Amino acid sequence: MASATSFYDFKPVDKKGEEKPLSDYKGKVVLVVNTASKCGFTPQYAGLEKLWKDIGAKHPDDFVILGFPCNQFGGQEPGTNDDIQSFCQLNYGVTFPIMGKVEVNGDNASPMFEWLKNEQPGLLGMKRVKWNFEKFLVGRDGKVKGRWASTTKPESLEKHILEELGKQA
Repeated sequence: MASATSFYDFKPVDKKGEEKPLSDYKGKVVLVVNTASKCGFTPQYAGLEKLWKDIGAKHPDDFVILGFPCNQFGGQEPGTNDDIQSFCQLNYGVTFPIMGKVEVNGDNASPMFEWLKNEQPGLLGMKRVKWNFEKFLVGRDGKVKGRWASTTKPESLEKHILEELGKQA
């Protein structure tokens, strides 16, 4: 979607394979994470869930985490959308939305991830997502406010998220 000017212009698929307009999150602060169930970083689901609950308790209508399963890195997300949902709930008690499986790099990359990468290139201007559990923070205005590598623990993003929550759209 070359004409996209904001995060809210996209409609990725949800866990049921149905389009989910991101405009539903307009005015919220959104943390987007590409996830995987069989990765060394998979335990970050616990940190993401804690962040979701802690910030959600204080800002129930203003913050959302969206997990986007991806199987492009070492085949670490081989399951179906149903398998992924079950895994996240049973093993980590995940209650934030886990969307449908996507690709984040290459010819079949999700247009939303292409936009996120262009808006906030990584280290040394690199645009491609390097691995599972890379994180993008989107402000209330639909613009990308930050990007963090897989090694960044979710808990360390709380300050950045709260700063964005303090801003008006």
